[in-house]
Amino acid sequence: MNWNLQYLFETEQQFEQSVAQLSDYIDKLKSMEGTLHEKTKFRDFLLLQKKLEEDLGRTYQYAHLRSDLNRKDVQNMSWVAKMQNLLAQINQAMSWSDPEILSLGEDKVYSFLDEFPEIEEFRFSLEKLFRKNEHILDTKSERLLSYFDPISNRGGDLYSSLSVSDYTPKTIRLKDKTKVTVTQGNWRSLIANSKDASDRKKIFEAIFSYYEEHKTTYADIYHTVLLTNKAKKESRNYSSILESYLFGNNIPTSVFLNLVKVASSQNQSLKKYIQLRKEILGLKEHYTYDRFLELAHSNKTYTYEEAKEMFFKSIAHLPKNFQDKAHEVLKEGFVDVYEKDGKRTGAYSSSMANLHPYILLNFNHTLDDVFTVAHEAGHSIHSMYAAETQPTMLQDYTIFVAEIASTFNEHMLLDYLMKQGSTSKEEKIMLLQKAIDEIYATFYRQTLFAEYEYEASKLIENNEPIHYEALSNIMIRLYKKYYDQDIKKEKVKQYVWAYIPHLFYTPFYVYQYATSFAASFKLYKDVKENKEGAFDRYVGLLKSGGSKYPVEQVREAGVDFTKEETFMAVVERMNELVNELEKVIRS
Repeated sequence: MNWNLQYLFETEQQFEQSVAQLSDYIDKLKSMEGTLHEKTKFRDFLLLQKKLEEDLGRTYQYAHLRSDLNRKDVQNMSWVAKMQNLLAQINQAMSWSDPEILSLGEDKVYSFLDEFPEIEEFRFSLEKLFRKNEHILDTKSERLLSYFDPISNRGGDLYSSLSVSDYTPKTIRLKDKTKVTVTQGNWRSLIANSKDASDRKKIFEAIFSYYEEHKTTYADIYHTVLLTNKAKKESRNYSSILESYLFGNNIPTSVFLNLVKVASSQNQSLKKYIQLRKEILGLKEHYTYDRFLELAHSNKTYTYEEAKEMFFKSIAHLPKNFQDKAHEVLKEGFVDVYEKDGKRTGAYSSSMANLHPYILLNFNHTLDDVFTVAHEAGHSIHSMYAAETQPTMLQDYTIFVAEIASTFNEHMLLDYLMKQGSTSKEEKIMLLQKAIDEIYATFYRQTLFAEYEYEASKLIENNEPIHYEALSNIMIRLYKKYYDQDIKKEKVKQYVWAYIPHLFYTPFYVYQYATSFAASFKLYKDVKENKEGAFDRYVGLLKSGGSKYPVEQVREAGVDFTKEETFMAVVERMNELVNELEKVIRS
């Protein structure tokens, strides 16, 4: 049930030796400045980059996985810090390369690629580089900007220190006098299993009061993130912070804005669902944390082994190659299953070029945890297909397509579970709730957070003051807009912006949960309806790795993100499910 990091390095000494060897790349990279006009030197530079990608990936992954197992271990933190410093030095040593390659011109560069097949895998990245020409500065300026790379990540690092390393769970006394320690891993299930409104309020506030207590610090940290985003936008001549995050992968800003437009306006069924929940649960007020309450209660828990087996059964109808990969990614030693003191919260799949992916879980025996297993397995399966098909430099797929494979697995698992057992009224309600909640959390909630980022970025672009009240006011408006809920009635909910780690770690990430959900829903629907070539097109998307721009990859698989109808398909599905739920309840 734990990671076996000996797959990466058998001993800590080997890891330390690799760190030392990585330092050798710095002088090698610096020495090649001014030589790329020679075709053999150009080839050698790219091949050195490839070797660096492989060596750095293995070493960095080892450091960050060790750290995530125990964020309170100072030695682990120091290794991550050392790797980050080393990465910054490597970036500085390469800061001259983009301007120099651009100065050669496209014709000359592509002629080098044509002459040396061993560097063909760099063609797409070089095409992207020439596309970004207007946003790349001269050599001196690029070198100067590279010195600020370590600072650009400090917002996320500070957030981690405050939210994980310095965090201590609170213990509360419930109405029945029992004491319970509320953690990031168990608070949702504690609320879901609570029948008392005052207990639910206590549990919720035990988590969110921490963000209220540190609201000024969190706002300052987020201000740092926003200033970094603005500096990137200004120094590289982007029209907006949003464009600066979308341009590199050739994602039209219209894709983001269409998503926000649809999710924020076509949400009548979402609001109806919340009111329906209030009625079914007999609540005087439906607070945001009441969304974890089951409409049809079950005390059933699941072991990790049961979770795996349910996922494997849900994909039993798919080709053997896909099933084999699913078993491989969940193999012993590559999944760290349970919550531990100091362990990073949440769940993820971590993959590097040509290496077996690792999965982090904080498994707490709930049905949601079962779906998380399928979700993270989807990411790892994606990585394995990409590694199997693409060369080193084309394996790393974009975030934009990353969540397609994970949510595709969730669709399969949900359908499998809906077909199991009897079809009693209670079971129908439970399964319908799961399907609706998936759209609620993945499509609407993530888009709400994306719109929050967009609104916050406009504040900093317009030189407006950034403080906790300004950030909370955005959330208050958006919760009313999306859910018709007044979060001012909840003492600490307005600080939810400080609770979402992606906003600090990876700006403009969360909207891609919603776009990926829309894409995976369409792809899964085609597979489910046995449309000719549908599964092959889906696997083709996974195999393509990072070899094309993401909107193009998804279009080839059968989804066009430039059209609002792609997102409206999710809205229509929500309408159907909520109407069916109401019908079952009133039957």
